[in-house]
Amino acid sequence: MNMDEVYRKHAETVFRFLMTLCHEEETARELTQETFYQAIRSSGRYDGTCKVSTWLCQIAKHLWYREIVIREEKMELFRKVHLLDETSKEVVLLRITGEFSFREIGEIFGKQENWARVTFYRAKQKLVKGREES
Repeated sequence: MNMDEVYRKHAETVFRFLMTLCHEEETARELTQETFYQAIRSSGRYDGTCKVSTWLCQIAKHLWYREIVIREEKMELFRKVHLLDETSKEVVLLRITGEFSFREIGEIFGKQENWARVTFYRAKQKLVKGREES
C-alpha cells in the first residue's frame, strides 16, 4: 500500500468526515494528520475486507472519540483546580500548563523549591480526594 497515494486520494474524505464529527477545522486537520500517521503504523493490519476510505474513517472515528474523552477529563480537572485555594491553584497551573520546574515556581513565589514541591503535592492530594468523593 503506497501511503502517499492513499493520502492524496483519501485525505479530503477523512477531513470532511472529521468535520462532521467535530465542526472545528483545526481539530479536524490535526486529527486527519494523526489518522494517516496511525494508518501508516498499522498498515500491516489492513486486510482489504473494507474500502481503504472506510478503514481510514474508522481510525479517524476512534481518534475523535479519544479526543472527546481527553477533553472531558481536562475539563473535569480544571473544574477541580478552580476550586483550590489561590496559591495551590496557581502552583498547579504553573506546573501543568506552564510546565515550570519546581525551582522556577519557587522563584516566582519567592520561596524554596521544596515549598513548591510540597504545595503541588498537597494540591494534587486534594484533587485526588475530590475525585474519590465524586
